[in-house]
Amino acid sequence: MTIERVATRMSVTTLTALAGLHVVWGMGSPWPLPDRDALSDAVVGQPMTPGPAACFAVAGALGSAALLVAGRPRRWPALARLGARGVAGVFAVRGLAGLAGRTDLLSPGSSSERFRRLDRLAYSPLCLVLAASSAVAARRAR
Repeated sequence: MTIERVATRMSVTTLTALAGLHVVWGMGSPWPLPDRDALSDAVVGQPMTPGPAACFAVAGALGSAALLVAGRPRRWPALARLGARGVAGVFAVRGLAGLAGRTDLLSPGSSSERFRRLDRLAYSPLCLVLAASSAVAARRAR
């Protein structure tokens, strides 16, 4: 199995799982945290939890990203390649902003101490891995 194929599978699986998690949150579950307040603090970085529409919109964006990274639409490979590169770019910006402690520039109000700590330890590195693997996957779509 080639590195491009491994990167594609890893990216698509992770993006799809994250989309599913946002659907769960949109349905009102705080999983894997005990309640909505803990979810807001850890994931959003502010006391107000986004509503279902916002959660479902993010789920849709992540699902679309998974399709692009997977090389869809196959009928238009240039579009799939461009889309996968766009996914890589968005995740790179998000990851770098988080490592710099400036996620609040992209998502105003994301500033709780717990969120910033988790952002630097987990969310931003995950975004950078997704950026790199999506960029590698975009090469495969040629």
